[in-house]
Amino acid sequence: MPVDFYYAPGSAPCRAVLLAAKAVGVELNLKPTDLFKGEHLTPEFIKINPQHTVPTIDDNGFALWESRAIMQYLQNQYGKNDSLYPTDPKKRAIVDQRLYFDLGTLYARFGDYFYPVAFGGASFDPEKLEKLNEAFKFLDGFLANSEYAAGDTLTLADLSLVASVSTCEVTGFDLSPYKNVNRWYGKVKETAPGYEEANGKNVLIFKQLVEQLLKK
Repeated sequence: MPVDFYYAPGSAPCRAVLLAAKAVGVELNLKPTDLFKGEHLTPEFIKINPQHTVPTIDDNGFALWESRAIMQYLQNQYGKNDSLYPTDPKKRAIVDQRLYFDLGTLYARFGDYFYPVAFGGASFDPEKLEKLNEAFKFLDGFLANSEYAAGDTLTLADLSLVASVSTCEVTGFDLSPYKNVNRWYGKVKETAPGYEEANGKNVLIFKQLVEQLLKK
């Protein structure tokens, strides 16, 4: 039975979950949720998720939100092996660290830099851009001695990070100084199951949205 998935196609966290579902092999019942129309604020949706955020899943009555928690749940519940999220405590800890780095540093710094401009009419802050560049330097260092973000195989960490990195790229962030990030980025595009359907085409929806917002 497919898992109900409430999402906004352009959202990086939603795209990360789409990538995870493809990699795990979980069928999602897609339920596009238009935040601009307030579809996340209906009584029906708030009953599922009182925090009224996307992405949200409803797996036969089990509701969950926060993208990385959803990714981990899909793997733990439906994964056929542990390659995406190793059961070895040390290997899993590295995957978790990279996921938390994405949540608390990379994607957070992108949001801090870009969203006040796109959604609030602010001006770009050079200091916030420098913090974002610092986050990419960290990521470039993580990738100096491994094929993927948490070792030499594709994991949930890569799927979360690639949604964030692709979001930065389509908004004009310069990836060229980060050779390890660029190598990894190309590899994930080639090896993540269903990459184009889950992330490639949907990140362009985000690009179109912010281009329209910035023209106002």
